[in-house]
Amino acid sequence: MVNLIRGLFTAVQRQSLVISLSAFFTSLLLIGLVYIFILIASRGGAYFWPDPLYLVKYQHSNQSYSVFAQIHEQNEEEKIVQLRYSHANNPYGSFLMLEEQSIVSQQQVLDVAEIKLNDGRMIFAAPDFLITPQHARAALDEYSQVVGEVETISSEIERLQQDTLAVIHQSLVELNRKGVEADAPAREKLQQRFRAVLSEIRELETLRDNYQLSIRFADSRTLTLTVAQIAQINLVNQLSLTEKWQVVARNVWGFLSQSPKQANTAGGVFPALFGTVLMVFLMTIIVTPFGVLAAIYLSEYAPDNSFTTVIRISVSNMAGVPSIVYGVFGLGFFVYTLGGNIDTLLFSDHLPAPTMGAPGVFWAALTMAILTLPVVIVATEEGLARVPKGLRSGSFALGATKAETIRKIILPIASPGIMTGVILAIARAAGEVAPLMLVGAVKFAPNLPIDGEFPYLHLDRQFMHLGVLIYDGAFHSQTDAKSASMMFASCLLLLVVVFVLNVTAVILRTRLRKRYLQG
Repeated sequence: MVNLIRGLFTAVQRQSLVISLSAFFTSLLLIGLVYIFILIASRGGAYFWPDPLYLVKYQHSNQSYSVFAQIHEQNEEEKIVQLRYSHANNPYGSFLMLEEQSIVSQQQVLDVAEIKLNDGRMIFAAPDFLITPQHARAALDEYSQVVGEVETISSEIERLQQDTLAVIHQSLVELNRKGVEADAPAREKLQQRFRAVLSEIRELETLRDNYQLSIRFADSRTLTLTVAQIAQINLVNQLSLTEKWQVVARNVWGFLSQSPKQANTAGGVFPALFGTVLMVFLMTIIVTPFGVLAAIYLSEYAPDNSFTTVIRISVSNMAGVPSIVYGVFGLGFFVYTLGGNIDTLLFSDHLPAPTMGAPGVFWAALTMAILTLPVVIVATEEGLARVPKGLRSGSFALGATKAETIRKIILPIASPGIMTGVILAIARAAGEVAPLMLVGAVKFAPNLPIDGEFPYLHLDRQFMHLGVLIYDGAFHSQTDAKSASMMFASCLLLLVVVFVLNVTAVILRTRLRKRYLQG
């Protein structure tokens, strides 16, 4: 009896030790994940928060300099300070590493502004006065009115370019197609109209460029900017906390809605966000039916023999193959072989320029479908195995065929398991980088895969991806703190995208579970 009690006590101790160790390592994992998320969120949030501007006076090579600058990083151990500054010789911002002892003074100045240009560049200077066609020196209070006038002119220019010039150009192309002579009255009339509209556009552009802003740098030298090239002017040292959050909201919206600028170191990530979601959506549509059908065959139809065992082992091992191998396979088989043959059969008029025989969003989605196929198969098989055998027997007893039993009984009950596989596939596909760089993802793609031109969804186009954008940003941000913040902001956005996609799939899985398992 004593030995039995000792044995039970020892077993309880061992179980408690296992539970304690499990809880300890789980806590460490959670702490690590929380720390990583906080790091990404804090560094990424710095990309949107308006940093204060300083008038910095420093000594360099026995000369004194004064610049308006942001202080991005301070290394207390090495006594090094990184500045992002603007001056007349380099107005669009540059980075400078200084020793602390070389800085004579630094102080915030209220009238200095962070001026963001439409092309992504940044200027730190004090707005001085406005120049308009009516006034050679207008007050800064009229800036909002001037911006409205410039936007009206820009809208008229855009209307003429997109509506009038585009129609004339299309008509000229149609005349060329019909072989109309160069001196034909119809062609000459169109060309005269084209020249007249082009002259009107140039006059409007000249008028728009007459609206200017004069700015002043720390050394009192000035520079004149056209109002049309200015995206934002933020007097960051005068902003209240509420106004700073308003600036953050505008920056976040611009980050989500604009294209990358300045070699992916400024601007937004909309093409990459759109490309990531589209690729994952196409991949899900492709992999789900194939994965489910393969799992149904292995679970319901395939005989239980050594050959089936080898197939299951092979499917499980496919999940451990490095992703770059799938990228090479996709490039060699899908792009060059399959795409090349499609070009020969359907797009021979465009050869030697490839249509489908080049990396594109469809081949990327197909490659990622092959990569995530084992995950869907395994998860679906597990879901099918959890369906009670009594349900199968009852269905057969009522006269249902095997196909009817699978379609009406087994698949609905196993649908939560299928959704688990889809969730895992989405999570892996959204974060992959290496294979996508071989089969369609690029640093910058000016045209989205979806537009207003027939056939609207262009599966042959290359696309941008958040993972590739982050990979590229890691090389541009080694000495650039603001670019590093953009990279972390992109990482945070990728996490949010994966989270939203997973939450959507989890909600669908929960509804299916309530409907078929608890209903």
